[in-house]
Amino acid sequence: MRLPPRTAARRGVVTGLAPGVAGGPGAGGHGNLSGTDGIRYRSSLLPSTLVTTSPADGRSARWDGHRQARRRELVEATLRAVRAHGAGVGMDEIAAVAGTSKTVFYRHFTDRAGLYGAVADRVDATIVRGVTRAAGAGGDPRDVVRGVVGAYLHLVEDDPEVYRFIVNAPIVPAGERPAGDVTAGMTGRVAERVAEIVRGVLGPGTDDDAALRGVALVGMVRAAADAWLAAGGAAGGRSADDLADALATLAWEGLGREV
Repeated sequence: MRLPPRTAARRGVVTGLAPGVAGGPGAGGHGNLSGTDGIRYRSSLLPSTLVTTSPADGRSARWDGHRQARRRELVEATLRAVRAHGAGVGMDEIAAVAGTSKTVFYRHFTDRAGLYGAVADRVDATIVRGVTRAAGAGGDPRDVVRGVVGAYLHLVEDDPEVYRFIVNAPIVPAGERPAGDVTAGMTGRVAERVAEIVRGVLGPGTDDDAALRGVALVGMVRAAADAWLAAGGAAGGRSADDLADALATLAWEGLGREV
């Protein structure tokens, strides 16, 4: 019976050798390799220890890096479009500023809500860095609170259209909006950072109070910033610094009782 090639190989049988050649029909009866030749042949069937395989050959990692870099580029292009065209900018204008098509944006962000979320994360990180830098400037606790409030308001003053884009989210249609406040995620993350700063002001054992006051402080400043922008911002007669002083004083009257 003639064995299939792979079966023959496993059993040390070589098929197709000429008569008289070791392992052929004329040199061993049944074509079985024996001794050194058989050992060499069978060992050649084993995987080489010099050959390694890896489930990830680097291409997937490179693609992920490229995709993340492209997403960042598209987010930055969106911010430029907002500054150029205002908070009510549309997808056609955003794509034009990016030098690409809307299809590319949807490929990377799925829909307008996905793009908005990515831009909000970017702005959120900027606000958190600003308030963290202000808190790290030192000074007495009241100065720290004043610095945090001022940092938030100056970011609003420096980029009013981007701020309106974030808090109003006009680019996200009603059908794509999540339930509740569309900016809740951003506000929550900023509040968490402010709560850490407030905890440092109030001292140990004040975790619950710090969390509550962090949310309250961010909510108060955001509401005041919205009203301030609606009234024209600094052009309306009150600077960001004046507003920061007033809000810090209002906040400190509550915080100062326990410090």
